[in-house]
Amino acid sequence: MLIDAHKCIGCAKCIPYCPLQAHYFTRNDEGRLVAAIDQEKCAECGVCLRMAGCYYNAIYQVPLEYPRDIRAVLSDPTIEFKGSNVPGRGTAEIKTNEITGRVRWGRAGLALEMGRPGIGVKWSEIEKMTTALAQQGVEFCQENPVTFFMKDQKTGELLDELKEVRSISAIIEFDCNIQDLPVILRTVKEAASELDTVFSFPIGVKLLPGGRVPEDFIKIVADAGFTLSINSKNNMGFGRPRFREEGEQ
Repeated sequence: MLIDAHKCIGCAKCIPYCPLQAHYFTRNDEGRLVAAIDQEKCAECGVCLRMAGCYYNAIYQVPLEYPRDIRAVLSDPTIEFKGSNVPGRGTAEIKTNEITGRVRWGRAGLALEMGRPGIGVKWSEIEKMTTALAQQGVEFCQENPVTFFMKDQKTGELLDELKEVRSISAIIEFDCNIQDLPVILRTVKEAASELDTVFSFPIGVKLLPGGRVPEDFIKIVADAGFTLSINSKNNMGFGRPRFREEGEQ
């Protein structure tokens, strides 16, 4: 995303719309105070272009080439990533109550949403977490965009040219046996101490009859020092399963 320094009148209307504070003031070649966009900070989310309503159409988008276009894929909600056919930054299983069958009985689904609006994340920070998790033998969700851009899923390494990419956020997704959760949770805590960003940490399991959460799951999470907050993003199907376990009616 760029700003035409000759069209801009320096009204600052676009400044508060940038979720990563990439907009700043400078002077054009005529000496006038105008807005500009820090290209290293910009995540190509398009918010300023869509929402600021620039009176003089000074904000404009140029065609994005790889790897710059990956910023937009992970930051612009209007773009569906063609590599995995996933709209947005993650899949439906963990962040909504949709039941797709990816997380089975006796397993826990985990998602680490790295970065948030106002902070963002550089992909070299994401790699710190993926490599730490890979050392514990996790298998990353194949439908997820971050997994798609891994150079080696067994090591969690990302493609070299993407390590300097910055996006508003990106989601790491995988599932594991519930008995393996203590090691996974400890690994997440240890890796978090090395990160220069923040992350949210959705974790989910299939509920028992009556909507009860498995007790061993609750204890494992509590013993690891995490506090469960029972939240969900509900889809319009209210949890109607698209998949049933063998033997289920």
